[in-house]
Amino acid sequence: MNQQSNFPENFLWGGAVAANQCEGAYTEGKKGLTPVDVLPNVAGGRWEAMLNPTKALETKYDFYPSHESIDFYHHYQEDIALFAEMGFKTFRMSICWARIFPNGDDAAPNEEGLKFYDHVFDECQKHGIEPLVTINHFDTPIALMKNYGGWRNRKLIDFYVHYCEVIFKRYKGKVKYWLTFNEINMLLHVPFIGAGLILNKDEEKNANQLKYQSAHHQLVASSLATKMAREISPEFKIGCMLAAGITYPDTCNPDDVWKALNANREGYFFVDVQSRGYYPSYSRRLFEELKIKLEIQDGDLEVLKKYTVDFVSFSYYSSRVASANPQRTEGTEGNVFSTLKNPHLKASEWGWQIDPLGLRITMNELYDRYQKPLFIVENGLGAKDTVKEDGSIDDDYRIDYLREHIREMGEAIQDGVECWGYTTWGCIDLVSAGTGEMSKRYGFIYVDRDDNGKGTNKRSKKKSFGWYKKVIQSNGVDLA
Repeated sequence: MNQQSNFPENFLWGGAVAANQCEGAYTEGKKGLTPVDVLPNVAGGRWEAMLNPTKALETKYDFYPSHESIDFYHHYQEDIALFAEMGFKTFRMSICWARIFPNGDDAAPNEEGLKFYDHVFDECQKHGIEPLVTINHFDTPIALMKNYGGWRNRKLIDFYVHYCEVIFKRYKGKVKYWLTFNEINMLLHVPFIGAGLILNKDEEKNANQLKYQSAHHQLVASSLATKMAREISPEFKIGCMLAAGITYPDTCNPDDVWKALNANREGYFFVDVQSRGYYPSYSRRLFEELKIKLEIQDGDLEVLKKYTVDFVSFSYYSSRVASANPQRTEGTEGNVFSTLKNPHLKASEWGWQIDPLGLRITMNELYDRYQKPLFIVENGLGAKDTVKEDGSIDDDYRIDYLREHIREMGEAIQDGVECWGYTTWGCIDLVSAGTGEMSKRYGFIYVDRDDNGKGTNKRSKKKSFGWYKKVIQSNGVDLA
């Protein structure tokens, strides 16, 4: 192929998963419990349980999707071999904190958990795949919630830093790229999985105070982890991770533009601190209006300033729309972020609006704002797949979605955006974080498992498997 690629020669193509959505084996190897381990499927009231974790902890549900998931814990060799067959340069995964420290505050780490990830990283090395590891992907041990109240408690900073020290030292030479917290801004929307927060009725009146105090603790923890990483290995690259997606104003009415600006700032707030090293100027008024008074200890602001991240990673699935008009109420379904419907865009089966150009816009916005390398670590289409009689799966809709997003990513790079890599979300089918469904599939690899946990767990290749293999081989040139 003679056409010149829009992507740098060393671009890191790959795919992404999370421990809590793929590993299963939820009590094997002395693992402790994490939030998803107490959440039912959507039919059992998953969203209600996520927003009311007290009920989730007290209720015995019929089915827990994460308990077995797709059993990556026992299939990792087979799965990584399939990733290698596609040509992955990198594999984004997470370490489950409760596999290493079952209670979160244990004095010594759990050797069985450490060995499991040793084996996973060794398998990646065998196939020439660079791991990209999320340290906390919605996996704060439940024991830390019950005994300390989650991230509202400053003690979690020390527990997290101890955890980081253990894994940085253990996997030095095996892992180079690290993300401190997955979609850190999600703690504002789903505080149970984002910050291990369980709010009682009285605390719900002051929820913003607790959320932003928890955010401060995570931001300090992230900076201290970055400090430690650089001391342990100068090879380490530390990134932050944002649930991104540009918010457009509904009209050119200045009120709508202002509404959209503030919606974008809600997410930027976290990366402003992690990348720039200080609380943004607009946070002063935000905290005043929300009646938030952060408890900031001596030295916190200096740590935030001195130890900023090396790169900015983010997830992108769709754009959003904001309006100041109270009459404008038609929204989209199936997404954590409430947003108005954009009449110019099509939507997925779960109501997520499809906007490839929005990815280019988001990349330009983030790079203009931070001037640090970007890494797209989640992007993909959740859809129902049909297995034909011969076992084949024609997922052209997934190919179409990814093709257009990859094309716009290449355009952003040509715009001058520095981007290190791209990992599609759920490169192998896994349990949906939001709904607990298996039928909401993202992968190039089909896993024989249904929404009720039935199936053989057999892996098979979809049509998109061969397509993505060509994309990687051609470094983004062959998108046909």
